[in-house]
Amino acid sequence: MITETLKEIMPPLYSTENIPTEDKVFICKFFNPTGLGTWYIVEGEEQEDGDWLFFGLVDLYEKEWGYFTLNELQSVRGAFGLGIERDIYFNNEPARKYA
Repeated sequence: MITETLKEIMPPLYSTENIPTEDKVFICKFFNPTGLGTWYIVEGEEQEDGDWLFFGLVDLYEKEWGYFTLNELQSVRGAFGLGIERDIYFNNEPARKYA
């Protein structure tokens, strides 16, 4: 779900904390293809265990900024057993467009 290109352009955790939320840029987007749930990534880092920790905007029942892991996203199963997917057509977009 994390390509080499995303790894190269992903800002490290806490690198955008001095940027106002409306000026942050979403690097990628994950979504539930069968229902509720969209995760917009602003920053992320690979952890020692190989998992990725992200910071971004989570749009479930309401929109909320926070931290989540790739393993958490991969553990979600929607209708028909489908998992969370990455929007391969999503380009870097300003947070003000979604927040």
